[in-house]
Amino acid sequence: MATQTQKKVTSKMNVRFGEHLHALRKAKELSLREMAELCSLDNSNISKIEHGKFDIQLSTIVELAKGLGVHPRELLDYDFE
Repeated sequence: MATQTQKKVTSKMNVRFGEHLHALRKAKELSLREMAELCSLDNSNISKIEHGKFDIQLSTIVELAKGLGVHPRELLDYDFE
């Protein structure tokens, strides 16, 4: 079972990832719907990810990268702290 500290770290990491994803999507001038059409994710799930309310799996990162037309490593290239 996850401790409170682990949950806080995961939550903080999800928020930071979401902020980074949002910035990348906006830089590509994509709406949530446009991005959803480019990958196999629903636009509401992309929104939840951008707001840090979704625990990300590796397969999700790959789909998001596909939608943005970037390598998955670019999604992980942000300050975790």
